[in-house]
Amino acid sequence: MRKAEFLNTLEQSLSNISVEERNEILYDYEEHFQMGLEQGKTEEEIAASLGDPKNLAKEFTVGHALKRAETDTSTTNVLRAVFATISLGFFNVIFILGPFLALVGILTALFAAAFGITISGVAMFGGSILFPFFGWSMHLPFSIHMNPLATFFAAIGTTALGILFIIGNCYLSMYFYKATLQYIKLNLRIITGRRV
Repeated sequence: MRKAEFLNTLEQSLSNISVEERNEILYDYEEHFQMGLEQGKTEEEIAASLGDPKNLAKEFTVGHALKRAETDTSTTNVLRAVFATISLGFFNVIFILGPFLALVGILTALFAAAFGITISGVAMFGGSILFPFFGWSMHLPFSIHMNPLATFFAAIGTTALGILFIIGNCYLSMYFYKATLQYIKLNLRIITGRRV
């Protein structure tokens, strides 16, 4: 592969990143070719030593997605980083996507439980207030029949517990986000053999 073909393939494969970064990367590789030619190598030898431009572009795309996810924290950016990493090979489908989906499932279940606890507390609260007026038509736990005031305070406690659970899950989500990015970097370091 000659210099022009190598750089064209690299440029086309880098279409997902900004023009500024793409030009900087292309400039670096043009310098590689110039230095190699000064050392007496042919364009084909230089291109072979640099590697496949499509694989290089995938690595740059992953690096770009990681930087973007670190600076602009959003679910979309972390998903882009995960899927960009998966594009590097089958190894990443197992070691990135599997744990990521498992942890997302656990996090979703924790949020569902937190919302369930909060809603049940609100329902208990409403039931303890409405029971004196509509007690004949409500089917509530036995404890409400015995002491509505105790149920009222239990409802407040349950609602507060649910809200605290939601807040804790939000903090857990932030740590999960940061840990996901660190795990992707570790994975890339293992695959590419260089720091990201």
